[in-house]
Amino acid sequence: MIKNIVFDLGGVVVAVSAQQAIKRFEEIGLDNAAEKLDTYHQTGIFGDLEMGNIDAETFRKELSKMTGRELTHEECRYAWCGFCLEVPQRNLDALDKLRKEGYRVILLSNTNPFIMEWASSADFSPSGRNVYSYFDACYLSYECKMMKPDEMIFRHLLTSEKIFPEETLFLDDGPRNVAAASELGIRTFCPVNNEDWTQKIYDFINK
Repeated sequence: MIKNIVFDLGGVVVAVSAQQAIKRFEEIGLDNAAEKLDTYHQTGIFGDLEMGNIDAETFRKELSKMTGRELTHEECRYAWCGFCLEVPQRNLDALDKLRKEGYRVILLSNTNPFIMEWASSADFSPSGRNVYSYFDACYLSYECKMMKPDEMIFRHLLTSEKIFPEETLFLDDGPRNVAAASELGIRTFCPVNNEDWTQKIYDFINK
């Protein structure tokens, strides 16, 4: 029986747009942004930021070198938040509903301080609630210093939450991420980016 539901942020809770992010990074002066950014798993200084190997200020300085001009923190946040296309209200309502139904609702995201500045603010939702108010617990790659699809981040979550994989459902739009979770016995659902999963999720919960 499913007791815990783990959600990815980008592509599941938040509709994402890699093209918008690429456009914004190019706007602030990053050449060949499309070659440097990945929808699911960042590399280089982008990956170092999401892994927690460097902080936001170090990233700003390194990106400034790459663009050939001094970037502001705000410009970096503007570019990163290009990934965040919209937050459908139906998703937020579903998270609230699942918690009321007694499920433990958890966030597991490859993300970074710039995106979380936005997500942790009143700008995240129309009602002024931040992302943390929708979840019982949040596991963020740059804080955990681990990234999906590394199985260690899933083991870390299971151990920290003291939960069993067979009682846990994981939603992520990244096939490699759900495959890694499945290897540990976690039940999985892989909706495509911005798919309406709010009703279909019950097919997986009730299996």
